[in-house]
Amino acid sequence: MAFTPGVGNLRELTAQFPNPGRLDAIWLRPARRAPIVSVESVQAIAGRGLEGDRSSQAATIGGKRQVTLVQAEHLPAVAAFLRRDTLDGALLRRNLLVSGLNIQAARALFKDAPLHLHIGEVVLELTGPCEPCSKMEDLLGPGAYNALRGHGGMTARVLTGGVLRLGDPVACRGVQPGLF
Repeated sequence: MAFTPGVGNLRELTAQFPNPGRLDAIWLRPARRAPIVSVESVQAIAGRGLEGDRSSQAATIGGKRQVTLVQAEHLPAVAAFLRRDTLDGALLRRNLLVSGLNIQAARALFKDAPLHLHIGEVVLELTGPCEPCSKMEDLLGPGAYNALRGHGGMTARVLTGGVLRLGDPVACRGVQPGLF
């Protein structure tokens, strides 16, 4: 079968998103088990994470879990699994709440065709799923761990730092060879 540009090529399809998303919430975790802090803006530090978040203070620079993201559209699904009317995203202890763009699809399927998530002036590389932990059972009740599986969000590293602000547009872009 011959290659036809723009028609069914998986590499092209994975780089196309219907619309940009939006940054709806920013949360910082100053220390393990400390109350989460909601902010309107934060400095993202390349290779480290978010200023004021415990992940940016880690001894190892360049790790895969510098920032965590969760999909706003997944919160009603998790709430339904838990038989709740709503679910406050802050309870999941992720850093960024994104709506309007499927963040799971923003993780590259092909090593030679990387994708980067652009939030305002900040560039992130998604590194994998952010699986729930056993603490979710304490916070949300029995079965919360399994209610969150597949809906726990994504982890990322900060490639280009800058200021993240509530309402920033969120876009996924393919990377040109030789960049990043």
